[in-house]
Amino acid sequence: MGILADRDTKVIVQGMTGREGSFHTEQMLVYGTKVVGGVTPGKKGESVCGVPVFNTVKEAVSETQATASVIFVPARFAKEAICEAVEGGIKLILCITEGVPVQDMIYVIHVVKSKGVRLIGPNCPGIATAGETKLGIIPGSIFLRGNVGLASRSGTLTYEIVNGLTQAGLGQSTCAGLGGDPIIGTQFIDILPLFERDPQTEVIILIGEIGGTAEEEAAFYIKKMSKPIIGFISGRTAPRGKRMGHAGAIISGGQGTAESKVKAWQESGVFVAETTNEIPLLVKEALKKANHSKEVRK
Repeated sequence: MGILADRDTKVIVQGMTGREGSFHTEQMLVYGTKVVGGVTPGKKGESVCGVPVFNTVKEAVSETQATASVIFVPARFAKEAICEAVEGGIKLILCITEGVPVQDMIYVIHVVKSKGVRLIGPNCPGIATAGETKLGIIPGSIFLRGNVGLASRSGTLTYEIVNGLTQAGLGQSTCAGLGGDPIIGTQFIDILPLFERDPQTEVIILIGEIGGTAEEEAAFYIKKMSKPIIGFISGRTAPRGKRMGHAGAIISGGQGTAESKVKAWQESGVFVAETTNEIPLLVKEALKKANHSKEVRK
């Protein structure tokens, strides 16, 4: 059972009839995700991969009892789509859309927090509970069910590291691609307590990058955690003042450097990898130590 979704989670797709929405709806269904409806205004009565389309989220929820939504609408409509999902009764929202204006996200964050709704993204690849369900654009073929949890600000590094874990025989519990924009719905500090309480997750991997203070903020909570954490910070060679990849990956005002993030994590007990290739090795060492500690306590 995942920390955010499992095989029983009912999902709708906002923007299902578009190119990206229809393609990834099919991929989610193939993986086993319970996609029960789609939403595109004016297209009620149509279907995608046998899944019915509704005009509004409220209609879709009423007919299907869905609790999660994946959003594939253009950036200019993302604010309205997220707010519609909240008002429609959705409790878990994943916004895949890239390029959502910052001012829109300032408003959206207030809305989701005031209603107690979990938002992942925007500009994120989604989440996956290995062997059970995936919501978003994460490729299902790279996963192996296991006990390693992962949260990442980078989509492509998520895929690379999950694939590396699988090839090393290290299965995953939940993988959460949080998104790389300056303002996102869920940060490391929000996801870490869920991993800490999850009985399936024994080791946690955090993939950070330059820009912002998410990694430093997480460091304070990490000090109180019992589970081992492996970390990686991308963008170490990025010049100051130049955006690298994500909208949030920019060093400004002397803050958000790779050095400050690595230091904060190391001081909190995180094992920080120099390269992504080191991560499976560090995970194996952490699991070995954890299993040894269990044996000693027996």
